[in-house]
Formats: sequence, C-alpha cells, structure tokens
Amino acid sequence: MILAVCPLSGLAAHLDAHTPSHVVSLLSPTAQAPEIADVERLHLAFHDIAEPREGLIAPSAAMIADLLAFADAWDRARPLLLHCYAGVSRSTAAAFILACRLAPERDEGELAGALRYLSPSATPNPLMVALADAALGREGRMVAAIQSIGRGAEAFEGEAFAWDLRQ
Repeated sequence: MILAVCPLSGLAAHLDAHTPSHVVSLLSPTAQAPEIADVERLHLAFHDIAEPREGLIAPSAAMIADLLAFADAWDRARPLLLHCYAGVSRSTAAAFILACRLAPERDEGELAGALRYLSPSATPNPLMVALADAALGREGRMVAAIQSIGRGAEAFEGEAFAWDLRQ
C-alpha cells in the first residue's frame, strides 16, 4: 500500500519508477492536468490557499470527498501517485489525508511524523487537512498533528518520496 508523491516536474520519472494504477493531480484551476495513459485519474483544481479568499478557488469538502472516494476505489495492488505543482503543500496534504484514511488504526501524530521524515519540506495545506479531519471524524487530531510538525524546510520543490503505509 504505497503512496508516491512528487512535484509536477518529476511526474514522468515517478510514473516510470512506481508504475501506479491511480494518479491524483492537485493543480491550480488554470493548469492543465498532464496526459497520462493506462491509469485511473483524479484531477482536483484549486489554489493552494489556507483559507478562502475572494477571486480564488479554495479546496472544498466536496473535493476532499472525491479524494477519499478515489482512494477507497484503489485496489492497492500498485502505488497511488499524488502530485501537485511543487510537491510541498497540496500533494503532501493529500498523502497525509489518505494515510489517515487507509491506516485508521495509526495515530495521526505518528503519521505526521512519518510524513516529516519522508519529506523535510512538506508543508501540508492546512485547509485540506481541516476539511479531511472533519470528513473523517478525527475531532481535530489531524489538524493538531500537522501543526505539531510545523512548516517544512524552505524549498522551491519538494523531494519525491514513496510512503509504504504497511510499515
């Protein structure tokens, strides 16, 4: 049960390296989702903002529901790959959200710590995490776990990583 995460610039290399069955693109509304053959796709288009702002599209509860449903339909035989533009905020938030969904017996703080270990630059989008926390009934534990790891290291792009949730 592997979640692979990368920035858009590393997408081709990580499609080759991981041969995922499912791909989630988390991009700005004006960005075109890349063409990818032979995978199940989910494209969520929103701005990387931490709270609603006039003129911008914020992540929504409906988008989080779509993400969770997409993961629920994944058979876990091959990796699920998540990417955003930089691999720092939207894709790492989605990875944390899916880790909480797919490994419900694991502590949110433990999962947030694992995310920080795998991605020193991860700065998960807090609005996405808050929406997922509510959707999953985690009573603020997901939000608190991400707050506890703080902002990630400064980076133009995050380093790609693969997160094996069985470990």
